[in-house]
Amino acid sequence: MSVFGTMESEVRSYSRAWHTVFTTGRGAVLRDESGRSFVDFFAGAGALNYGHNPPELKAALLEYLSGDGVTHGLDMHTTAKRAFLERLRDLVLAPRGLDYRVQFPGPGGTNAVEAALKLARKVTGRHTVAYFRCGFHGMTLGALAVTANPMKRAGAGVPLPYTVPVPFDDLADDDEQAVARLVRSLDGVAEDGPPAAVVVETVQGEGGVHPARPAWLRALASWAREHDTLLVVDDIQMGCGRTGPFFSFEPAGIVPDIVCLSKSISGYGMPMALTLMRPEYDVWKPGEHNGTFRGYNPAFVTAARALELFWSDGALEARTEVLGERVGLALAHTARRHGLSAPRGRGLVWGLPFGRPGAARAVCDAAYRGGLLLETAGPHDEVAKVLPPLTVTDEQLERGLGILDESVASTVGRRTLAA
Repeated sequence: MSVFGTMESEVRSYSRAWHTVFTTGRGAVLRDESGRSFVDFFAGAGALNYGHNPPELKAALLEYLSGDGVTHGLDMHTTAKRAFLERLRDLVLAPRGLDYRVQFPGPGGTNAVEAALKLARKVTGRHTVAYFRCGFHGMTLGALAVTANPMKRAGAGVPLPYTVPVPFDDLADDDEQAVARLVRSLDGVAEDGPPAAVVVETVQGEGGVHPARPAWLRALASWAREHDTLLVVDDIQMGCGRTGPFFSFEPAGIVPDIVCLSKSISGYGMPMALTLMRPEYDVWKPGEHNGTFRGYNPAFVTAARALELFWSDGALEARTEVLGERVGLALAHTARRHGLSAPRGRGLVWGLPFGRPGAARAVCDAAYRGGLLLETAGPHDEVAKVLPPLTVTDEQLERGLGILDESVASTVGRRTLAA
């Protein structure tokens, strides 16, 4: 272990919680070099919706590489890119009646958000972008400017101007109250002129697993349309089936102007990001926004195969909804047993909130010792975040939920929480 401490920057984080050396992964299980296995309720922070090393995707990748397929292609035309674009069009966009141009902005989600912000400002000629409290959108300066976490914002070292926060949907409000509060907040932002864009996660992940209700999202889309403000949905963590449907905004019946995808779009945990835009907003000049690794063809190969395998029918979406209900019920039972607030979530992303800052960290540490990987969420590590692969087996899911329940019992409990 010493080389990690002596060579790697202090900025590392997950390795501080999981102090071991992992060697192999398959499906929803990781193993370390001592031979110990862990149920993975972390899933690469949402980059592994289909699990570790899905065999069909691995076979497609190995076949492509063994045939000397192009690996690095910038934005050149390749057979791998063509296959991916065709699958995206035929299996995802067309069945949903969506007409988007596809931009490959770079390897990570923050690249997708940067492109979206630049494009919205270019299209509208405006500077300000509205974002939501507890939202997270990336760590480069533009994306960080619409990220709410104060600690992460402070890491920029410079002011982050031309953005303004507004309150997110509060599920304690009824629909009418929630919509009224949203409209008042956005009207306040627009007093000196409407913003170029408003960027939103339909389910806030890093901020504590806060789902927005469909009525609130529809009101947001309506306000944006009335003010010629572009609606940007950040589906980087919640897309690719995480909440059930391929896009998390589908149940609300809205059509965003721009959609950001990354994490699980490659299907295999490889770097890949997309910025989807309505055709009328594709006003880029050639090369105006680019990046060396915007055309990583092995990711196109596994992404195309993932769409074929998981999105040719509705089986994965239906199973995700069934498993999500099971997780919600199990977490609700744990919450009642230990006097906690009700869990929040949708599909296979759930948060179990605790009564004080740092409590979720102790639970996640205990879970790790018991053979379960999960992370905290929220500005004060007050939420345990459950994010298993969508392909998790019934047995793995039950095992992981059991470890989580035991970890809550051993670290929190009703008495400790009250104290």
